Amino acid sequence: MPKTPDILRVETLAKTRIFHVEQVDIRFSNGVEVQYERLHSTPRGAVLVVPMLDTDTVLLIREYAAGVERYELALPKGRIEPGEDLLAAADRELMEEVGHGARRLRHITSMTLAPGYLNHTTHVVLAEDLYPHKELGDEPEEIEVVPWRLSQLRELLAHKECTEARSIAALFIVRDKLYAPL
Repeated sequence: MPKTPDILRVETLAKTRIFHVEQVDIRFSNGVEVQYERLHSTPRGAVLVVPMLDTDTVLLIREYAAGVERYELALPKGRIEPGEDLLAAADRELMEEVGHGARRLRHITSMTLAPGYLNHTTHVVLAEDLYPHKELGDEPEEIEVVPWRLSQLRELLAHKECTEARSIAALFIVRDKLYAPL
């Protein structure tokens, strides 16, 4: 395994309410120095919840995605608040976005999206034994909840509103690791 490069300097280039852009000066073990730009994120990351109504039915949400300027069909997700445990964050997001709580929550895996320039981690949480419980969230409009069968995951991939990579990966991970026939 190669030696990890030395970080020589980190400078903030721009900061908004959501984004923090940094320039990172790095020296590799062969002496080559380069400058990278990255989006800096909170070290807590975010949760992505896979809410299972039963062993084959996942609850997706349809909400507006400003980045692609359309509605997207995906899993509920949100940031982990300061001092909040990731399972508590998952349950809170589930209540706010889906209108259910979960009696069983389990951290499945953590993933990055674009580690070359984004230091954001998403923690995938499986939510089972759901019960109705709605909490007020920060969403600007009511979120539509869409039940989908894991056994029809390939059909979901063909859906024009389902393109969010984290949701797609999490659905396959849950289906293949937890619910695939032995």
